[in-house]
Amino acid sequence: MAVDAAHISALLDQAVTDKVTPGAVWLVGGPEGAEAGGQSGFLDPTDPTVPMVADTLFDIASLTKVTAVWAVIGTLWEDGALRLKDPLGVLLPDLSEAPLGQVTVHQLLTHTAGVPPRAQLKTLYGTDPTEIRHGVLHEQLHHTPGEKVQYTDRAALILGFLAEGLTGTGLTDLAHDRAWAPLGMFQTRFGPLPEDLVQRTAPTELDQESGQHLHGVPHDFSARLLGGVSGIAGAFSTAPDLGRFLAHMLAPGNGATFGKAWVNESLQVQTGGLEPLRGLFWHPAPGTSPAEDIWVHYGFTGTGAWVCPRMGRWGVLLTNKLYYTRDRGPVTELRGAFQQAVFS
Repeated sequence: MAVDAAHISALLDQAVTDKVTPGAVWLVGGPEGAEAGGQSGFLDPTDPTVPMVADTLFDIASLTKVTAVWAVIGTLWEDGALRLKDPLGVLLPDLSEAPLGQVTVHQLLTHTAGVPPRAQLKTLYGTDPTEIRHGVLHEQLHHTPGEKVQYTDRAALILGFLAEGLTGTGLTDLAHDRAWAPLGMFQTRFGPLPEDLVQRTAPTELDQESGQHLHGVPHDFSARLLGGVSGIAGAFSTAPDLGRFLAHMLAPGNGATFGKAWVNESLQVQTGGLEPLRGLFWHPAPGTSPAEDIWVHYGFTGTGAWVCPRMGRWGVLLTNKLYYTRDRGPVTELRGAFQQAVFS
């Protein structure tokens, strides 16, 4: 099934004209890799001499949750280091008496764990990373585990801490060694970025303290508080790198990272009769049914990644819409139009 690249390019050109985003990069492909793609607009709308290019780096925000945490947890699951029904108090004995000790890996991955819906790390725990980790892992639950689906950044943060605790290795190295390097994602890394990479990175929101747009620095405040590295956000990547990740999901053939069993487990409804429907971190794309098998994850900065095993197709849309606004309406419409163009 061919993708109408001219139609997608026109959608993104119009979004740039309408100031939905300064620019965008997109890519669509299958299990063998990228098949079509393009870019629209500029890195910074105040400088029309620097266009978006195919390998522009973007702050991928919550796509960190799937490209780093979900991928790493998948390798640990396939290695037998954890089971989805394991309570955290069994995996991390120091949590055996903590409220979080009863919560399972599965509940965190399906956003049914009952942990607080907002991070609020600095307000609750201060600025010391050790104190933040202890506070997050010993916080009271917001509701009974398994009671309802409630998206929370804390789920990925906690799973990142779990992966570090089980392996004795930091999330940066875990993501690199267990996912990014094996898949050839050599442009993907946690921020803050070095100056030579900042020059080809899309800026995001205006920072009130500095009076400058964040550029090469994670937009997510929790990630910045933790030095740029967190399960919540903090990673930067390119459309080609994310395409490699999604292509692998369609044809997992590299034994050095997560495999077919983890993808199959994750891309199915895991929340029973609860709504909204969730797989493991991934969820059915808006306006689709589970039978259509189109799964998606978004990032607050204006990023999105889709994968459809039934069609053998994936799509990546990267924007820096936060340069203009936090209003989700326009970019939600753009994502919907992109999804329709790629998977209809």
